[in-house]
Amino acid sequence: MSAPNAPAGAARRDFAKPILVISECLEFEPCRYDGARIRFDFVKALEPHVQYRPVCPEVQVGLGVPRDTIRLVALADRNLLVQPATGRDLTDDMEGFAARHLDGLGEVDGFILKSRSPSCGLGHVKVFNEAESRGVVRRGAGVFAAAVLTRYGDLAVEDEGRLRNHRIREHFLTKLFALARLRDVARGGRITRLVGFHAAYKFLLLAYSERDLRELGRIVANPGRERFVAVFADYRTRFLQALSDTPRYTSVINVFQHISGFFRKELSRREKAHFAELLDRYREGQLPASAIASLLESWAVRFGSTYIMDQALFAPFPKALTSPADSGKGRAAGRSVAR
Repeated sequence: MSAPNAPAGAARRDFAKPILVISECLEFEPCRYDGARIRFDFVKALEPHVQYRPVCPEVQVGLGVPRDTIRLVALADRNLLVQPATGRDLTDDMEGFAARHLDGLGEVDGFILKSRSPSCGLGHVKVFNEAESRGVVRRGAGVFAAAVLTRYGDLAVEDEGRLRNHRIREHFLTKLFALARLRDVARGGRITRLVGFHAAYKFLLLAYSERDLRELGRIVANPGRERFVAVFADYRTRFLQALSDTPRYTSVINVFQHISGFFRKELSRREKAHFAELLDRYREGQLPASAIASLLESWAVRFGSTYIMDQALFAPFPKALTSPADSGKGRAAGRSVAR
């Protein structure tokens, strides 16, 4: 299969810096309830590539370091935030801070929050039936995190526990850097830049949703839509929908096989067999998608296929953030909380 010429403006290997809100106890300040700072190498690796905005909601509502623990307590369909040792009900204070803080954020592309925290946990926080009880009646989001999900749940939002899983982490990074790039497109205010963005993300979108890919193509190609702001708003909404959850293994494999077809006449039998073996390892969760993407990209370079090389699929985020030794393990149960 011969490769067509690369669409104008599709090639890009420099990355806009995403704006990322992060729980301050993750590598920034020793502000956890016990005075600890949580070590997470991923946060340090990200630092040169993003604009961090650290926040500790518990300190911001007046709790000291160290401090007595707080917990969520069920009251009908609402979760209260209480401090059993003092009897304080911090729910209104935390909800008020969350509203003020999020109102003042301005542009933002994503969040990394502390898992299982009654303020910042995204969905697996224990909710007790009473302040002093050990009885867990359900699990839910922390009070600050609930406000984040209500207002920004369609962005790249994860907790540090789930980000230890390579598949979830690659999805998070893909979405995070795509949103930052979309912000750049919005500043340009030209349909041609949006068309170039869409052309560069064709195969990546195909891995997530063929239906959304077709609809996004219709949005940017509609000659009756002349106002950039309206077209961009429709595109961004549908793009976020397309990247709402991690792609299925089968869809990613289909895209990889499709791309390999561009080189089927040039590859040796042994190379094809090696590629098939890598697909099997990916299917079994033993290999990250980025490893196979790197092989396909090397073939694109080898055979001079600029159309393939220009695809965001091969560099959805800085390659320095890819860990070749990733085991693929980590908390990955359930759907992504980034909706």
